[in-house]
Amino acid sequence: MSETRRTAPLGIVIGALGSVQNAIFPAAAAAFSGGIGGWGLLVGVGVGLAVTVIGSAFSYIGWRRTTYTIGEADIRVESGVLSRAARSVPYERIQDVSLEAKPLPRLLGLVAVRFETGAGGADDLALEYLTAAEGERLRQLVRERRDEEAAAPGADAPADPAAAETGEVLFRMGPGRLVTFGLFEFSLAVFAVLGGALQYVDNVTAIDVWNVDLWYGWLKQQGSTVATLGPYAQALAAAAGLAGLLVIGSATGVVRTGLRDWGFSLTRSARGFRRQRGLLTRSDVVMPVHRVQGLVIGTGPVRCRLGWHSLSFVSLAADEKEQSHVVAPFAKLAEIAPIARAAGFRLPDAATPWHRASTRHRDDLALRDAAIFVLAAIPVAVLAPAGLFLIPLGLAVLAVGANLYAWEFRRHAIDAAHVYASHGFLSPRQDIAKRLKLHSVEIARGPVARLRGYASVHLGLAGGNFAMHGVPLAEARALRAQVLETITATDFSRLDAPPPAQARSEAHSGFSENFRAT
Repeated sequence: MSETRRTAPLGIVIGALGSVQNAIFPAAAAAFSGGIGGWGLLVGVGVGLAVTVIGSAFSYIGWRRTTYTIGEADIRVESGVLSRAARSVPYERIQDVSLEAKPLPRLLGLVAVRFETGAGGADDLALEYLTAAEGERLRQLVRERRDEEAAAPGADAPADPAAAETGEVLFRMGPGRLVTFGLFEFSLAVFAVLGGALQYVDNVTAIDVWNVDLWYGWLKQQGSTVATLGPYAQALAAAAGLAGLLVIGSATGVVRTGLRDWGFSLTRSARGFRRQRGLLTRSDVVMPVHRVQGLVIGTGPVRCRLGWHSLSFVSLAADEKEQSHVVAPFAKLAEIAPIARAAGFRLPDAATPWHRASTRHRDDLALRDAAIFVLAAIPVAVLAPAGLFLIPLGLAVLAVGANLYAWEFRRHAIDAAHVYASHGFLSPRQDIAKRLKLHSVEIARGPVARLRGYASVHLGLAGGNFAMHGVPLAEARALRAQVLETITATDFSRLDAPPPAQARSEAHSGFSENFRAT
């Protein structure tokens, strides 16, 4: 039996407060255009009140006109003030239901509910806002109906919906780990914010920030001041400036990381992997195990030398406009391995049969990159002062060296259950996919690759990209044959719908592997 409901009435308050925020800029613009004080101030206040009232009215009407219906086969959302829109998504299309609580909704006990369909972006269905209890109830109900368990809960369904989300904590980041992580997330975004704010300075002051002569005069004055200093003082000032940038960038990275990943925890429960994180905006995402399509292990130029990596799950659903769900953003490989095992994947080890990319592919890349700088050296030698042509020639030598060194990290492997790909020498990355999850394989060869005898192998993986470049042609064909052997023996209609007995067994154990190679 279908049930039709409205979102939480407190959502009207959030919409009204949003209208107040939207009214600030037009009110300020109206006040400044009329002159500060007198009629200008009254006009600004009037414009602000009008925008607030109109926005609040639309918020109330929008709430009245928004309903969601929980049907037997789908969930339907109807919304719209001037024009009506109705969307219906079958339960079988819903990959997951995630909850997000921004600061103000969280203060009022509300959450935004997002139904992830795997299409991403605007194709996903969302409800703003529901109470936290209603959001959790809706998430549980959708999962049960999607898995065809709602009709008869039986002994396997927990009486308390929250009980299905409890389980073993696989990964957690405390304040100390967050600070360390933030130091590696160096960012100068604060200067971008200050730069954006400069365009409004001339509205409230007499300074014309777009006056080139003003900035030229200031820089000339500062240059003259620095020139009067001795060489030691100049070096000290330059070091102090670089140290200041380092401190600001590191502090910005720590703050951004803390806001995004505060209280980060990954739990393995009967429902799958539950990830919770966020200080101001708290997100709660549960990823069913059988929806995990692959793994991505990444790192950075500095952190990789210290043994720090990140682990992401490739799934059909998007994660904050990113392709993969980050489940361990800053961890050692010893911490990543248990998470991979819980997802049914095995990390490569000493027994993994690695194969390198073709040396011809390596040489072609080195020649291509070097040729760019060599060609650039010709006009430099003709038009620039003598000796400057050595700079692009030096860069050509560096390009050759970088390609030769990068080849050492460009590897691929396949075993009875997995396919592996590794690449990158500054920021190494490993992609891991289960052969059972692959649904296509393609060998691509351009003109140079056909002439030189190598190819790129593209593996079809739902929700992500898996490619191996520069594979010798014989190896590419052998790899394709192995993958096709698995694809032809796989019943893809059963991959995301395990048998009821298997699902019940997994719900009890919480750690059994969903799929096994036949």
